[in-house]
Amino acid sequence: MGKFKVTQTAIPGVMILDPSVFGDARGYFMETYSKRDFAEIGIDKEFVQDNQSKSTKGVLRGLHFQKEHPQGKLVRVVSGEVFDVAVDCRPGSATYGKWEGVVLSAENKRMFYIPEGFAHGFLVLSDEAEFTYKCTDFYTPGDEGGVPYNDPDIGVEWPQVEGNWLLSEKDEHHEPFAKQDFAYFKKWL
Repeated sequence: MGKFKVTQTAIPGVMILDPSVFGDARGYFMETYSKRDFAEIGIDKEFVQDNQSKSTKGVLRGLHFQKEHPQGKLVRVVSGEVFDVAVDCRPGSATYGKWEGVVLSAENKRMFYIPEGFAHGFLVLSDEAEFTYKCTDFYTPGDEGGVPYNDPDIGVEWPQVEGNWLLSEKDEHHEPFAKQDFAYFKKWL
């Protein structure tokens, strides 16, 4: 394929993608998505919604998912730097409850693919960060779920960030991972 270097993680289906970047004195060019090339590496999903957020240092968004309308996500950072995390919430999976994390930045131009059936979140490491993601299903109000970012049964090793972390009200009150019934994710094995 050649346009994207793919790194398989310890969780099957969760991938780190490094695009080919062509640069010269004027700047650079890169493809961030090609349906044909992504199908060749096993990401043959239809993306139906693009989102973008801007956050400041110490903002932690997540760990989120949708229950009945789970979203596969292709995420990247266009400005700044984040630590991005995927948590396997698929009952019966060999990696159930395991997490994978990667630093995404405007500088490294990395992308992270997170399939359906995973919780997702990120912590902003730079002064500001703009984060974009393509989703395989539409956002559905009322279908949201989440697990605590600091759940001891998952044990995400978040990097240290100077200052206080900033979470939304809802992200401070998710049910612990062990108390949740993720039956709606069984079909994504």
